[in-house]
Amino acid sequence: MSIFDELQASLQEAVDIKKGNAKAARTTRHEVADVKAIRAKLHVSQAEFADAMGTSVDTIKSWETKRRNPTGLAAKVLATIQDNPAFFSELSSH
Repeated sequence: MSIFDELQASLQEAVDIKKGNAKAARTTRHEVADVKAIRAKLHVSQAEFADAMGTSVDTIKSWETKRRNPTGLAAKVLATIQDNPAFFSELSSH
């Protein structure tokens, strides 16, 4: 499929969604990680977790209170830690 065909299909999908044709819409859902549960299972503080994740304690607090959701790479890293808690040790050592 050429880039033109992909763009045309994407535009048609947008039109269908706007018209309320939900069957045309592709939706991708990702489970939002329970950051507080992950951190509790690892027995680490918010500060330690924030340092390992390369983010602020305020961001960790926001994720834990569900005020904000982790996105992008942070969401993938959290999913990896959730599936393989040993990965956190590797992450925190860098």
